[in-house]
Amino acid sequence: MTLIKSISGIRGTIGGNVGENLTPIDAVKFAAAYGTWLKSQRVKEDYRVVVGRDARISGEMIQNLVMNTLVGLGIHVIDLDLSTTPTVEIAVPMEHADGGIILTASHNPKQWNALKLLNAKGEFLDAAEGAKILEIAESDAMEFADVDSLGEITKNDAYIDIHIDEVLELEYVDKDAIEKANFKVVVDGVNSTGGIAIPLLLERLGVEAVKLYCDPTGEFPHNPEPLKEHLTDLSAEVIKHNADFGIVVDPDVDRLAFMDENGEMFGEEYTLVACADHVLSRNPGNTVSNMSSTRALRDITEKHGGTYEASAVGEVNVVTLMKKNNAVIGGEGNGGIIYPASHYGRDALVGVALFLTMLAEKKISVSALRKTYTSYFMSKKKIALTPQIDVDAILLQMADKYKDENLNTVDGVKIDFAENWVHLRKSNTEPIIRIYTEALSQEIADNLADKIIGEIKVIANI
Repeated sequence: MTLIKSISGIRGTIGGNVGENLTPIDAVKFAAAYGTWLKSQRVKEDYRVVVGRDARISGEMIQNLVMNTLVGLGIHVIDLDLSTTPTVEIAVPMEHADGGIILTASHNPKQWNALKLLNAKGEFLDAAEGAKILEIAESDAMEFADVDSLGEITKNDAYIDIHIDEVLELEYVDKDAIEKANFKVVVDGVNSTGGIAIPLLLERLGVEAVKLYCDPTGEFPHNPEPLKEHLTDLSAEVIKHNADFGIVVDPDVDRLAFMDENGEMFGEEYTLVACADHVLSRNPGNTVSNMSSTRALRDITEKHGGTYEASAVGEVNVVTLMKKNNAVIGGEGNGGIIYPASHYGRDALVGVALFLTMLAEKKISVSALRKTYTSYFMSKKKIALTPQIDVDAILLQMADKYKDENLNTVDGVKIDFAENWVHLRKSNTEPIIRIYTEALSQEIADNLADKIIGEIKVIANI
């Protein structure tokens, strides 16, 4: 069992010992630290925090603990109850709230839960802010409100509908074109809140939705990470119903993947590529993804006359670089679409609407659309080193070895070759170097990874 305290929040497995797992005491402690930090940002009479959760089994328990801890600090709570990560993100500024908390462990199995923390813009906290909250939690420097100053909880279950309204108003979403296309789509909601939000969105767009695992019980029917090996049921249902394609999201609905009409994966890396292609064809500009995402986004961006740049891994890093570069669209290769015209957060609802508009306007099948993009193949490997080995020194030597190539050292070492790339990152918790490669075939990607591993072993003398 595990408890992971990081700058991005706290996550862990339910039950067990305090300080070693996500127990009620740990949930209260971290919620209190967040509330204390929030109140330190500015002095005002009333503070407000938006709280929402995915459908996992522990969600209601953790939500009640978190909300009532905030109440004990004198903070008012807007309770969205069952919601999605992007829905909470858009609700924070709409409610003129001081922050938000999303209770979700994203793609982790049902044993896990987490507190994900937002600022007043509805965006994830940066490293300095997260570190300060960890410091407060460890010091127990929290002061609670007296009985006359307690906060109040107000429930608002309208925000998924409000979120959908916002998506339908986006400039490059064409509701009429989608409705005329008469799409039939199978939706795998992994028995979480995507099973509520995505079918509602499709209904508003005039799309026939075949529901698969859309009952928000939190009993995940398969591993909730939207990868090919977990989606055999979705593949079968797409073929059975002669559907135009399939949609799958993770439990908190910020990751999105598609399956074509033949029951084959469109490719999680290509969710962002397709949505960017649609947006950039109408509004050429810059894009950003993280260093471990596919080169196909760079290809599409340059095709439309824009500039692509890669950030360090992590959503907050992608968002920071998107703002700096005034990016039109960006995200992560795990199916995360970040579209600033909506908000600066990964949003599967936005991705679904953009993708449907593209298909409707092009009058093209999903499999045919996929063939219009260069196929890249990834290899993800790691090499374990002894604790005595200086991992940073190895990465510096690898950077020096390839100094004449297109090199980026913002997050580990990324080496861009003419037709492929390799990204080396160290683990923050153990002496491991992760090796990600991408090439025009799986064999080349695997061979490149093995070559780099061999060079690291020579440097490390192992």
